[in-house]
Amino acid sequence: MQLLILGRGKTGSLVAEVARERRHHVQVLGGADNVNACALTPGFLAPFNAVIDFTTPAAVVGNAEACIRARKCIVIGTTGWYGELPRLSELALAANAGLLYGSNFSIGVNLFFEIVQASAAAMNFDYSGQIFERHHAQKKDAPSGTAVTMQKIIRESSQQELEIVSFREGDAVGMHELVFNSAADRIYLCHDAKSRRGFAEGAIRAAEWLVGKSGVFDFRTVWREL
Repeated sequence: MQLLILGRGKTGSLVAEVARERRHHVQVLGGADNVNACALTPGFLAPFNAVIDFTTPAAVVGNAEACIRARKCIVIGTTGWYGELPRLSELALAANAGLLYGSNFSIGVNLFFEIVQASAAAMNFDYSGQIFERHHAQKKDAPSGTAVTMQKIIRESSQQELEIVSFREGDAVGMHELVFNSAADRIYLCHDAKSRRGFAEGAIRAAEWLVGKSGVFDFRTVWREL
């Protein structure tokens, strides 16, 4: 496939590397190349089968709008923009375009989400809970999209809200912890990313899956199909 990667940060660069390993043709645009989505004209986008965005919350909405207008599939790994999701979903559906987003593209994290969902039953048995997340000091948004997804899963399963505690320090790739406490015991669940490679591989597989489809998809609901 012809893939356009938006973002030259650590994750975006690794996505490009993994895409080339999987024998895709890749072009990368950094923020300076694409201010306010200025580079994403229909003519420029025409050769690409899919676009993968790992930019910033400030940039992603304009990028998505440009891709939707050009009816190009876009996979969004950036978080911190979900307030705009309903509007972008309407645009994608009206344009018959494909949009796939996810708070985390790691297969391990998406398995972890299912464990979190099963564990929510603890809230009905006199347990209290907290979510903790740790990321590198340069991460722009807090709490992380993954932690917010964990919070949402617990809310939907138990109708109770858990506090999220965020840490930004050093070069931590991403650690997410869910702790339940009761008078009798403590339940401790943790996913600790060793590297960004899991995110990159999931994003490429998502793009491969999305090409030729239209609609709006959450990675949590489709990852088993990749």
